[in-house]
Amino acid sequence: MTTPTPSPATPEPPTAPAADAAEPAAAPAADPSSEPTGSRPGYLYPLVAMYLVEHPDEFHQPGAIKNALGVPSSGAVSEVLKKMTAAGHATHETGPHRFRITQAGIDAAGTMPPSAPRVATGGGSGAGRSGRRGPVTRPNGEQYFPRKLAGATDVDVLRRLRDKRIPVLLYGPPGTGKTAMVEAAFSDLLTITGTGDTVVEDFLGNFIPLPDGGYEFVYGPLVQAMRQGRALLIDDATLIPPKVLAVLYPAMDGRRVIHIPGYRNERAEAVDGFYVIAGHNPGVHGAVLTEALASRFDVHIEVTTDWDLAKHLGVPAAAIIAAVALNADAEAGKVTWAPQLRELLGFTRVRKTLGLPTAVANLAGRAPLDDRPAVIAALTAAFGTPVAPLTLGKQR
Repeated sequence: MTTPTPSPATPEPPTAPAADAAEPAAAPAADPSSEPTGSRPGYLYPLVAMYLVEHPDEFHQPGAIKNALGVPSSGAVSEVLKKMTAAGHATHETGPHRFRITQAGIDAAGTMPPSAPRVATGGGSGAGRSGRRGPVTRPNGEQYFPRKLAGATDVDVLRRLRDKRIPVLLYGPPGTGKTAMVEAAFSDLLTITGTGDTVVEDFLGNFIPLPDGGYEFVYGPLVQAMRQGRALLIDDATLIPPKVLAVLYPAMDGRRVIHIPGYRNERAEAVDGFYVIAGHNPGVHGAVLTEALASRFDVHIEVTTDWDLAKHLGVPAAAIIAAVALNADAEAGKVTWAPQLRELLGFTRVRKTLGLPTAVANLAGRAPLDDRPAVIAALTAAFGTPVAPLTLGKQR
């Protein structure tokens, strides 16, 4: 990576410890949402919150809010919005990322919510002797229904493992709820979504341009999670090139220390609460679970679709029957794709909006071409009527 020359006007950060002393290249932003350089702690949160309060009926992208407020970093605005979402003060949509104030956020009138506990152990609110507990609200406002695991619930087990610093690898088909489970377990979660193009800077941070022409180094999710004692989810970890993923390993072992080559080789040390959890989708093209990665996680948990939960959430019985049959075919190697909870919930939303025949046709069309005949056959058998993918018809 070519390091740009920071503007002379960019404020310098506090002097590093003697072991790492060096002339700072730019002003760091360890937690830009709460302590930006030259401003009192927490100054940005009420600004962003009140901007959303003043525009309650719209979704807003972080960059647009940054421009409207005249602040230097959209990354800082993003961190504020994530905190608001975790507190239930905002809702979050992706593609692109955008946020809207909730009634709770309006009622809070820009007041920063109290920090959530970093590590929660035991049964928690709603947990009974049987290990069952009520739904947990995720940052996007949706509810997650915990499932049984190791004599308790999945959410409580993950929290207990975090308390003991035992990293977990979740594996299973896409759409089974791996990410939802982690979001429900950890309110302070940071996430890195892995792809084949993920680079080291996506973990450690990078320089971003400032409006005055200078540059500011913004720490990446790994550094933030280590220094703030937060949970870090590496989603689709097995899509990340192994050489890139190796940047994570020193933070997970006994050293719990990394260095940032692109920023003065600065040292970052993990504090209590820092925790790493990863997600793996076996069978997805390009996913490679190396021995180096697998050995870093002491607990491996398979996550499959909960058919009882699908029924509870209103998925029609015929759709569940077809999905169960297709998943059995997938395990037998007859097909490579089968509907999971994500697809079934999408099916239910389409059914409510456009009707059952259209929802069935749409589900058939979501299947890969090679598997589509088998999917159509399963849907036809389950619903008792001929099925074809959703296709445009003639003009009326």
